[in-house]
Amino acid sequence: MKFHYLPIYALSITLCVSFYLGYLPPIVSIIFIIASLLTYLIYAKDKRAAQKNEWRVSESTLHIYSLCFGWPGAIVAQQKLRHKSKKQSFRLTFLFTVLINIAFVVGMHTNEGSTLLKKYTSELKVYVTKSVDNQHVRKAVSFLLSAHNENYFYYESPTRYIREG
Repeated sequence: MKFHYLPIYALSITLCVSFYLGYLPPIVSIIFIIASLLTYLIYAKDKRAAQKNEWRVSESTLHIYSLCFGWPGAIVAQQKLRHKSKKQSFRLTFLFTVLINIAFVVGMHTNEGSTLLKKYTSELKVYVTKSVDNQHVRKAVSFLLSAHNENYFYYESPTRYIREG
């Protein structure tokens, strides 16, 4: 096991368990996957540009992609492409983007975060239901935006969740 990929393994396990327990809808995992693929491609483009002495992608753009849920793809790109893996100032800022993402995922597991997530996914489901004619698309979107057990936990106190049932 490569220790560089440990944060990706931890994120994957966390998202799977969170979906299974009813905390997060599948769309959260899909967003991480798509953002990671895009981020990897941006790193590859920048690596190719660096080799050909062409116009480069700015470091701030790479960090924005990492911040927007693409950090797993950035880790893979840094290791596989051996790109942006040595410069300490870049790595420190990158670590900060990873920590912000971890805080976001943890925040979605709090009462307030869960409430906001449910509110926005419900609003999006209603919008799609009213705006899209294709029933297959509506069903797919409904699945992607729904945690399979939305009432698995209820909030009892500032520090404690209790399982219903």
